[in-house]
This record gives sequence, C-alpha cells and structure tokens, in this order.
Amino acid sequence: MKGGEDKFMIDISAKKNTRRLARAQAYIKLNAEIIGLIQANKIPKGNVLEAARFAGILAAKNTAGLLPLCHNLPLNYVGVEFEADKTGILVKTEARSTGKTGVEMEALVAASVASLTIYDMCKMFAQDLEISEVFLLEKSGGKSGVYLRKGK
Repeated sequence: MKGGEDKFMIDISAKKNTRRLARAQAYIKLNAEIIGLIQANKIPKGNVLEAARFAGILAAKNTAGLLPLCHNLPLNYVGVEFEADKTGILVKTEARSTGKTGVEMEALVAASVASLTIYDMCKMFAQDLEISEVFLLEKSGGKSGVYLRKGK
C-alpha cells in the first residue's frame, strides 16, 4: 500500500516529535438542585467531580482504544477542571504530549467522558440533563501550528 492512498491509520513514522497541547470543553446542563447536591457532596454515588476527573483522565489515556484510527500516544499530562454556574457545569480539559501527532482527540474524549460521568451520577434526580458545547478550544504543536477557537 502506498502512503496516503490506503484507508487505514495515517503513517506518521516520518514526522518529527514536537510538543503537543490541546484544550477542549464540554458543558452539562443540570438544575440548581443537582448543582447544590454536587457542591455539598450529597450525591449517593459519591464525589461527582472527582469521579468525573478520574474518568476523564482514564478516557484520555484510552482514546486509541475507543477511536479505531486514532494513534496511541504517550501522554505527558491530562488535566480536567470544572466550573459550575446556575445552570450546569463546564468541563475543561487539557492534554499534553511530545510526539508525532496531536492530542486533540484525547482532550475531546476526556471532556466527553467526564461529562458523561456527571450525567451518570446525577441522572437519578432528573431526566432532562443535557451535554452540549463539546469542542476544541486550542491546540498547538506540529506542522499546522496554533489553533485558538474564536470567542472562547
């Protein structure tokens, strides 16, 4: 098979290692009662934000096992942060690696799975929970350079 003509994983063997960074977000819409229960650590399943943080980190580390054509990357760092407001929780993630391809998918998967963990732990209180605004905020490293989402 010739490089670029096949329909399989992209060959990155000739690329140089560079420092890679990606930041992503997801927003989970909740209600004031659920946000209060989370903040008071009164959700029966346990500490929602810590469970979501660990789930996001673990998901980032396993991205290549979830997405069939995604490269397995040596991650140097994965961070998951939360910002609660009156209507929900903003999940912000960051992934860093020194490698031949970007870490955008790892940051996006971390944000998605952290949000899904919040959903799972809080669904007993409401059925109208909603995950939205999942997108890349920033990336750097590699041939394509820096990307910053406008307005975020």
